[in-house]
Parts: sequence; structure tokens; C-alpha cells
Amino acid sequence: MNEKEKMLSGQWYDANYNPELVEQRYHCFDLCFELNQIKPSDIEKKNEVIQKIMGYLPQGLEIVTPFSCDYGTNIHLGKNVFINMNCYFMDGATIALGDHVFIGPYCGFYTASHPIDYQKRNQGLEKALPIKVGDNCWFGANVSVMPGVIIESGCVIVAGSVVTKNIESNSLVAGVPARVIKKIKQ
Repeated sequence: MNEKEKMLSGQWYDANYNPELVEQRYHCFDLCFELNQIKPSDIEKKNEVIQKIMGYLPQGLEIVTPFSCDYGTNIHLGKNVFINMNCYFMDGATIALGDHVFIGPYCGFYTASHPIDYQKRNQGLEKALPIKVGDNCWFGANVSVMPGVIIESGCVIVAGSVVTKNIESNSLVAGVPARVIKKIKQ
């Protein structure tokens, strides 16, 4: 199994020193840089670069730049997703967002975790676990979603929250670490 296959299957892999993965990330970084230099009103040109980054053009997607991600091709977005400025998708594993998901500025979706043993960490090892978000979720500014988290549909994540565990549908979530404050009647 090569390092990319290990990455996509949730095993420990060499994220920092594997030439194939480093090359793929830098290709994506260059595309994100290109996207972030496009005039915001030039939707057609923005969409062309988004398609290069993700490998497809999500229906009704709006991204306010700057935006960054690691690979792009591991991001799967539903219809009518809004991503505000300065968001980062660390997509070593799949980041899947449902329809009508709204993401405030400075949010991060982080699939990577690292060994606590510095010797293994210094070898460049990490593990990527997928993140899944259901339909009709809203993320306030500065929300961080950690590896392996599932957020079900209809949730509101309050600004500044750090989501470390799965969240049931129709929940209002806040805090560090985030916890359910109350259920939302939809």
C-alpha cells in the first residue's frame, strides 16, 4: 500500500516527506493561490479554478476568498454551500458537506491527527479521518471541526466552538470542546 492509499484508508502515513503527496499538496496550494488572486466578481474564472481544485464544480457553491485546502479532490460539497473568507479544509481524508451548509469566516475542517510521540511525529506521520456534515448546518466564525467528526443535519455551531465529537441532528452546539446546548425545533 502506498502512502496515498494509507492516507485515504485512515492509516498512519508519511504526510511530510512522501514526494507524491508533497507534490499534490503544492499543486493544490498553487491553485488556491490562483483562486485567491481572482477578482471576486469574476465568477466564471473563479468557477474554472474551483473545478480544477476539486475536480468538479459543486452546484450553487459560493466561496469568498481567500480559501485554502490541501488536496481539493477530497472535498465533496452538496448544493448551495456558502464558504466565507479565510476558511481552511485540511482534506487528507474526505470532507463531505451536505446541501445548504453555511460556513462563517475563519473556520477550519481538520482531518489530520498526529502522534503524541515526537519521534513518530518527526518522521512526518499523521492519520487522516473523514469529516461529514449533514444538510442545513450553519457554522459561526472561527469554528474548528476535528478529525473523524460527524455533524448531522440541522445543526448550528456557535462561533469559536471546537467540535471534537459527533453531533446529533438539530443541535445548537457551543464551547471548547463543543457541547450540545439545546435541541433546535425545526
